[in-house]
Amino acid sequence: MEYGISKLAIIPIRAEGSDKSEMVSQLLFGETYELLERQDKWVKIVTAHDAYEGWISSNQVSLLNYEDYLSLQQTDTILTTQPVTIAYKQSDNSLLYLPAGSNLPFYENGSSWINNDVFGINDPGEREADLIATAKTYLNTPYLWAGRTHFGIDCSGFVQAVYKQHGIQLRRDASQQVEQGTAVDFLPSAQAGDLAFFDNDEGRIVHVGIMLNSEQIIHSSGRVKIEAIDGQGIYSEEFKKHTHKLRIIKRILS
Repeated sequence: MEYGISKLAIIPIRAEGSDKSEMVSQLLFGETYELLERQDKWVKIVTAHDAYEGWISSNQVSLLNYEDYLSLQQTDTILTTQPVTIAYKQSDNSLLYLPAGSNLPFYENGSSWINNDVFGINDPGEREADLIATAKTYLNTPYLWAGRTHFGIDCSGFVQAVYKQHGIQLRRDASQQVEQGTAVDFLPSAQAGDLAFFDNDEGRIVHVGIMLNSEQIIHSSGRVKIEAIDGQGIYSEEFKKHTHKLRIIKRILS
């Protein structure tokens, strides 16, 4: 088995091994993965943090020895918390602009190590004390299918990113996230941080957002925004109609 780590700020993960294939998620700096299959210029991987499978370009692969891979799985990782954190790569005097939620492997005294490369970190920032405060830093971020950063994010990527910065790992897609946590029986019982899931006409979970209270939700749809929610679902004041049909609310925070 081979293992890898992202030494780039963002690496697109695609559904198939092709530049024309849709992006299904993203790897952020310092996130690790297992290599499953090699095919021409592409490598199939499974991510360590959320067990998500997809393809990345072989020229963006950075291998990691098993001992370091295992060590990173067993230790708490320092995360960047600012929308952009500047990392200085000492080997070639270049800069990387890391998105929030990037991992800083083997971080110590302002430096992060990946194999023989040393990355000086200007300031990883301090985590917001409140999960909702973290969620609000994403307000007005444009919707991007498979995105996970302040520069573009989808609904489940938004939820995952916010929770990651508070030490809680969620799965990647809304249809997977709905299997986590415990059900909240009634909307009036919803609390800040609960996750609301929405389905389509076929009953498939297609959307998720974070409850601010029992009457408001923050979610990514067009952009990250705050809207009203009732027993039917999300009501858009902008469009004067319900846009998402409520299926279930799950509590992740104890």
